[in-house]
Amino acid sequence: MDACWIDISTPQGASFSGYLSLPPTGSGPGIVLLQEIWGVNQHIRAVADQYALAGYVVLAPDVFWRQQPRVDLTYDAAGSARAFELYGQVDSAQAAQDTASALATLRALPQVSGKVATLGYCLGGQLAYRGGALGHADAIVCYYGGGIDQHLDLADQITQPILFHYAGRDAHITQDMVQKVKTRFAARPNARFYDYADCEHGFNCWGRPMYQQKASALAMAHTLEFLSQHL
Repeated sequence: MDACWIDISTPQGASFSGYLSLPPTGSGPGIVLLQEIWGVNQHIRAVADQYALAGYVVLAPDVFWRQQPRVDLTYDAAGSARAFELYGQVDSAQAAQDTASALATLRALPQVSGKVATLGYCLGGQLAYRGGALGHADAIVCYYGGGIDQHLDLADQITQPILFHYAGRDAHITQDMVQKVKTRFAARPNARFYDYADCEHGFNCWGRPMYQQKASALAMAHTLEFLSQHL
């Protein structure tokens, strides 16, 4: 893959890094890809490359840069313990602003020849939602975004197309929480929901025991269809 780390500037003059993966053609629409709590690790970089191979310019920003730059954790007990420790230290509102900064950086790249979306998993799903609203993304994709039900005040700001993926057996995002989001967006033609009844939280991550190949492939198909329609 044609990939490297680049700098992302904040409005306050600070900078942090993001993993940039380019498509084989060298240019295309853009995706800001938001990590899970294990950082921009091998899995997230592989997902960025996966979407780059589908023709997108993908930037995965380092969400935990204020706590520990370029976190790259594994899914074993030690890695997960550190991941949850870092997650507890993150100011999610600040991270949403950083997502908006990543959107601005991505849009300014000469390789980006079209619209730009946010796409995220777990914590990244919430940041795709909040940062996509703040940064006026052209489309938003949220995979089992934790905490979105606590930020439904942003729903009126989200007029762009938005896609939600939810797992039916998610122990972290209950069906009551999912229903709150569905109810808030029920009358909104820009919102689309897909449910994966027999799946658990994190079903898209092939490095974790809850990975479900069929659901992951189906969700990616839905996502690629959605992105092809709106970017």
